[in-house]
Amino acid sequence: MKMKLFLSLAVAAASMPAFAQHHGHHDAAHEALHKQHNEKMAKILADPSRAEDSKRDKYRHPAETFQFFRIHPDNVVGEYAPGGEWISRILGRYMEPGKFNGIYFSTTVFADDATRERVKAGAASFADDVAKVTGRPASDYRGFTLDAAPEGSKGTFDRIIVMRMMHNLMRWNMADQEIKRLRDLLKDDGLLGIEQHRAKADAPYSYADGSKGYLREADVIKFMEVNGFELVAKSEINANPKDTADYPDGVWTLPPALRLKEVDKAKYEAIGESDRMTLLFKKRP
Repeated sequence: MKMKLFLSLAVAAASMPAFAQHHGHHDAAHEALHKQHNEKMAKILADPSRAEDSKRDKYRHPAETFQFFRIHPDNVVGEYAPGGEWISRILGRYMEPGKFNGIYFSTTVFADDATRERVKAGAASFADDVAKVTGRPASDYRGFTLDAAPEGSKGTFDRIIVMRMMHNLMRWNMADQEIKRLRDLLKDDGLLGIEQHRAKADAPYSYADGSKGYLREADVIKFMEVNGFELVAKSEINANPKDTADYPDGVWTLPPALRLKEVDKAKYEAIGESDRMTLLFKKRP
């Protein structure tokens, strides 16, 4: 376990030169800015208003994960499929005004009107939702569906993150279209971070096709490469060796879903949240 922690920290540390790439040479000014950013994130994560959200920090490692993804407050950042907005409540405070965006599913991939309207409604309320948490004006944020990206937004994003969503894109047969559209939003040197429930390397396709919530890491990397990305780094920040990733009901057997309710609840709570790959890709020319 100690060796695993050491390796995780070593991999995360390997991403640190990105700060120098973003802010100039590794000097006193850079160190001061780095310290300022770390202190800002620590203060956000310790805020009493996160009492409920913080219960998941031990599984999701937000500070380490965002650092690995090389997210800085002055980046233009997009969170794809915000969902419950757990991440939005952190980055909404961390990012500078006008830099944080909620990117929702393309409505064109859904056949029924009700789903399309729900997606549109989520995008329309994103800015107000985040503003209510942060106390900042809604104009500091922007939400949009991927098929209706604001004019002039292509090629303007520094970072986009896709958190525990690739399995849905795969099982809903929308991954190719969505990833390509996200790629269009990124700058030429833009980065895309993925956190995803990880199947065992030898898991059969029937289990690792997204229907159980798990994907094989090698498959995700290959998919991204085919769709115009290059793997920059990977980390074990969000690994969980207790997760056997073989449950008949898939990843939703584990917390926070606990689909089986009281059946073996203590067992699954002891395992904790899923084993997750954490990958960083660069837009390929």
